Formats: sequence, structure tokens, C-alpha cells
Amino acid sequence: MTAGPPSHLGLRHVALNVRDMARSEAFYVGLFGMRVEWRPDPQNVYLTSGGDNLALHQADPGHPRDEAAQRLDHIGFFVASPAEVDVWHDRLVAAGVAIRTPPRTHRDGSRSLYCLDPDGTVVQVICHPPILEWQQTLGR
Repeated sequence: MTAGPPSHLGLRHVALNVRDMARSEAFYVGLFGMRVEWRPDPQNVYLTSGGDNLALHQADPGHPRDEAAQRLDHIGFFVASPAEVDVWHDRLVAAGVAIRTPPRTHRDGSRSLYCLDPDGTVVQVICHPPILEWQQTLGR
């Protein structure tokens, strides 16, 4: 009998290559309220909301972006209620952020929207009931 994988604390880190470091940092810090956790050099910055980590790495601006090579579908920010998705929609629209998919309720009861960051990475804002239940078991 083989043992299962060791336990872990979930997926909490994403690293993105970005074309314009200042613009991308402003997007995630200014709009999503993340804060700089560590800036080892001008080409790298690590952001956090507290229990996560988003690394921004400066892409070579002279290298053409190959959309077909992008394998990341999207990243997501969780919110505590379906109504908060709509609040985020209004905030993002007011800031001039491109909305890919406006708020909608999915068959599983979650509610989300999709927008684009400065590099075109798809960012989801989502209320997902199973995650909310899990958070409650942790007392958060």
C-alpha cells in the first residue's frame, strides 16, 4: 500500500513575467491591496496579501511575447461574498481595467468576474463557497 502525498497548505504562490514592472506593481498593489514583501533587485518584486505570494519578474522587453506559449489560464483572488464580486467589478471598471467577463453566478454557486492585468494576464475575482467553508474551519 502506498502512502498518499504529504499534507501541504495549498497553492499560495504564483510568479508572473511582466513587461512593465512599475505598471504591474501598481495594478496589484494599488487595485488589489497587495503589499511589497521583498524587492531583491529592480527586476523582481514579491507581493503578498498576507497568506500568499505573487512574484513579479521583469520580462525581457525586447523579446516578442508569444501568446501561444502562455500556459497560465488565469490567477484568482477570493472574496467573502457574492456581493463583493460586484463591488470589485465597479472598482475595476472605475479604474479603467479591461473586464473580460462581467460578474456571473456559476452552476456550482460561485460568483466571479474576469479582468486583465497590464500584461493581459487574466485575473479572476471569485466567491467560491467550498473555499469559504474551508476558511471557516480554520477560524479565518
